[in-house]
Amino acid sequence: MSSEPDPLDGFARESFISSAKRRHDVYRIGSGPAVVVIHEVPGITPLVAAFARKVAGRGMTAVLPDLFGTPGRAVSTAYGVSSIARACISREFKVLASNKTSPIIGYLRELAVREHERCGGPGVGAIGMCLTGGFALAMSVEPLIVAPVLSQPSLPFPIGARRRAALGLSEQDLDIVKGRVDDGLCVMGLRFSADKTSPRERFATLRSTLGENFIGVEIDSSAGNPWNYDSASHSVLTEEYCDVEGSPTRRALEDVLEFFAQRLAVPPRNASFERPGDS
Repeated sequence: MSSEPDPLDGFARESFISSAKRRHDVYRIGSGPAVVVIHEVPGITPLVAAFARKVAGRGMTAVLPDLFGTPGRAVSTAYGVSSIARACISREFKVLASNKTSPIIGYLRELAVREHERCGGPGVGAIGMCLTGGFALAMSVEPLIVAPVLSQPSLPFPIGARRRAALGLSEQDLDIVKGRVDDGLCVMGLRFSADKTSPRERFATLRSTLGENFIGVEIDSSAGNPWNYDSASHSVLTEEYCDVEGSPTRRALEDVLEFFAQRLAVPPRNASFERPGDS
């Protein structure tokens, strides 16, 4: 019998079925306004669960839909490869299309509406990671999404210049999101500077499309960087996260939690979050 603690201990599990009859298990922890945490490859790993606990610890309900993989299973190379392979053949994900919204987004939008009805508050936060990194942007077509975060967005797979710059949602959905940005929606994005799977061209598109309402956090992973992040560093809030005081990833985590808390009207704990350039 394993003596390792269950990484999902304390999470409640239930199923949610969308109007299109899509069904996934959903793990929940915490109380307060909802934040939909869309896991990265290969699934709801112990580190993804640990991030969700931090969200809950800040006074919000972390809601984790199980989209692929085995919940609670730790990362391994073979596990990661198998999860990517499943995502590539799944009809729920558009891994190469540069201007199409993945079908799973409809499910996630409906889940956000259900969680808002359940948890209350001014709206819902959402964060995607890696393969799901851009999903929070596409979810923002739903007006209840008031705090979208894109952590190392990797779809569409950056094969060719057009896909490296693409955001992975339809032109119609992007127009709706741009309209919401004009009305004050802010979008936050995270990536390591040398990460080729979440390329700098994508952040350039986000900046040019969303203007000053895009809060881009790029952590230096170039050769000789002060924190010795490897050039292959990818997962800002999980695999490459460093909890040392003052580390760039810890600051990124703190900024993400404050971004959620302020926009979801959670009582303040620290100094208010300011966008770069604010006075």
